[in-house]
Amino acid sequence: MPIPISDFRLQISDLNRSAPASAGTGGRSRLRTVGNVWLVLAMVICVAAGRALSAETVQTAVLVYGATSSGVVAAVAAARQGASVVLAEPGWHVGGMTSGGLGQTDIGNKGAIGGIAREFYRRLGRHYGQPEAWTFEPSVAEETFTAMLREVKVPVYFQQRIASVKLAGRRILEATMENGNVFRAQVFIDTTYEGDLMARAGVSFTVGREANSQYHETLDGIRAQTPAHQFLVPVDPYVRRGDPASGLLPLIQPRDGGRPGDGDRRVQAYNFRLCLTQNPANRRPIAPPADYDPGRYELLARYLEALVAVGRHPRLGDVMHIQKMPNGKTDINNNGAFSTDDIGASYDYPDAGYTARARIWQAHADYTRGFLHFLASSPRVPENIRAEMQSWGLCRDEFPDTGGWPHQLYVREARRMVTDYVMTEHNCRGILHPADSIGLAAYGMDSHNCQRIVKDQHVENEGDVQVHGFSPYPIAYRAITPRATECENLLVPVCLSATHIAYGSIRMEPVFMVLGQSAATAACLAVQRRAPVQQVPYPDLRQRLQRDRQILEWPATPKPTATQPK
Repeated sequence: MPIPISDFRLQISDLNRSAPASAGTGGRSRLRTVGNVWLVLAMVICVAAGRALSAETVQTAVLVYGATSSGVVAAVAAARQGASVVLAEPGWHVGGMTSGGLGQTDIGNKGAIGGIAREFYRRLGRHYGQPEAWTFEPSVAEETFTAMLREVKVPVYFQQRIASVKLAGRRILEATMENGNVFRAQVFIDTTYEGDLMARAGVSFTVGREANSQYHETLDGIRAQTPAHQFLVPVDPYVRRGDPASGLLPLIQPRDGGRPGDGDRRVQAYNFRLCLTQNPANRRPIAPPADYDPGRYELLARYLEALVAVGRHPRLGDVMHIQKMPNGKTDINNNGAFSTDDIGASYDYPDAGYTARARIWQAHADYTRGFLHFLASSPRVPENIRAEMQSWGLCRDEFPDTGGWPHQLYVREARRMVTDYVMTEHNCRGILHPADSIGLAAYGMDSHNCQRIVKDQHVENEGDVQVHGFSPYPIAYRAITPRATECENLLVPVCLSATHIAYGSIRMEPVFMVLGQSAATAACLAVQRRAPVQQVPYPDLRQRLQRDRQILEWPATPKPTATQPK
């Protein structure tokens, strides 16, 4: 049976209140902290197991798989339209990156965001006493999503890791989870960042970067030049300086980088969006990983030393983007040549199983903890950076069940569906305009680095793209529907059909929410008409979306709207 969200939150908070906090940064203290976290998780899992001693078969009209921000909005939208809907989530939280540390909302043009997504930011605004809030604390985001689900009584099933999908012809009949639960629905919506339901249903997808020639693009494949987030001074890449035979330093990939313009299977770097504080009353120490080795960060040490040697004076903000959130908290993002992005560590993630993904998650966490500890402790780091880093810590009142560490890894891209309409650079630039808009994207073409290599005996990052300055543009309904020959009752609003570079523009949390709502509306129409999702009449879909305050064209044209729940 589903675990009521309110009960789940109570379990977590009660257990954490009873768990003693770490008193310092020593080894025994860190061990107690880790032990307490695992004890909390074990106890919660036991509580959940006690409520669901046997596998269930769940029947619903719409099954939303993945409680990302897109999944929450999709479930709320379907419920508001009167459909029976169930939300199944592989983890323990709702909200994805929006509740996982990404509190500094990336969108570009807020005017492009309407519908339930806009309602969400207005609800956050009410919490903070303002009309809207686009910067917010992770816990407030999750509480807001939780309230929205509770209001429409959406059942939420946590720890639902998909094992298999059963099809009859081109229709999904049911999805079976590793715990034995079976979910049957008329329409399925995959709102995971990874596209796991889509992949198991046999729908075509791709991973990595397309060659520029494939869709006649200019920014998709391997980059000839990568100006942004690049080493500003030459740094020797070899263990023994100047000696290639000694091997490469850690965190450099042993390859030539490939031919500019070609495609590859490399995905842009992942990281954690860190919620830190300098408030002593709310600050907990950032413990290094158990296998911490300062030698792993030799490249960073050399880079900082090289900057100082040419008269530059690096600051902490040069190696991480410190974005201020309410109540003295942050959203820390990658910045510069060597930062929180673990470049090259995400390649295997999209197609990996759950166990392998857990290892990749942990590897990213260990990398980041080691990076922060190195900045705070290494004598090779400039004193001003060390002193400032020592003033920061994790927040005691955020992510309590994971010891203050974000529960969500920032999966910037994974699988991407390939269907009859592929969003490309030409859509982003306003050259192509699909006639079946279900929402707008409004951010520049943005890719983080994909590899760190050696060029001309120096270290170089490759893959970052920052092209901005264009207007919001429409996203095609056909980009979230599989080919009719592959699956007729599945919608994919997160791992939608887009090239690497177009996805880099679309992949913003508010846009995922917009697409989640539009997918749910299409799903409800497909259920009502007993029709494949590809045959939902677009005029009917458009009319309902506009009634529900979705913005489908730019410049936005006001339309008569029905009253929305507040």
